[in-house]
Amino acid sequence: MSSSEPATVLVVDDEPDVADAYAAQLEEDYIVSTAYSGQEALDTLDDAIEVVLLDRRMPGISGDEVLEHIRDRGLDCRVAMVTAVDPDFDIIDMPFDDYVIKPVSRDDLFKTIERLLTASEYEAKLRRYYSLTAKHATLLANKPESELAESEEFTELEDRMADVREGLDETIASFDDDDFEAAFRDLDDPTPTGSLDK
Repeated sequence: MSSSEPATVLVVDDEPDVADAYAAQLEEDYIVSTAYSGQEALDTLDDAIEVVLLDRRMPGISGDEVLEHIRDRGLDCRVAMVTAVDPDFDIIDMPFDDYVIKPVSRDDLFKTIERLLTASEYEAKLRRYYSLTAKHATLLANKPESELAESEEFTELEDRMADVREGLDETIASFDDDDFEAAFRDLDDPTPTGSLDK
């Protein structure tokens, strides 16, 4: 997501009035699409979607099944279950990023989306930092100190590492417990999605 572009949010609920109400509240700040069934959600989902607000209990394809499809397809979006279904122990193994119980206020919607977007931004910075530090370590292990000291490219690499690290520190300073949980959703995945170093 570019800082100059609004995030893209998909609202999925089998009650059109509910989905449309959420969309109406969000569309001033985000690019919002709506889907009124699980199948419509699957047809709408693509790499442009950054956040999905997903109802669990829908006829046909349920929200739980939509969530499974999202993860199976490797779509790099954050998913908040926005539902009247009280959480039970079955949620432990569900790969969502947040769970919000209806009724949901406008403030709750915005806080949820912003928390998930912050988590995504942090995760992208962390991957970039990991990539840069891997390159740095490789050069340290394979080049003499004198050559490293004379290399403009190596100096630029260290400057880039410092800049990304500063951004990570600033982001993490604003985190609460929910932010940490959302940010580190994919840390058990050894194969990060997306580009590491742009």
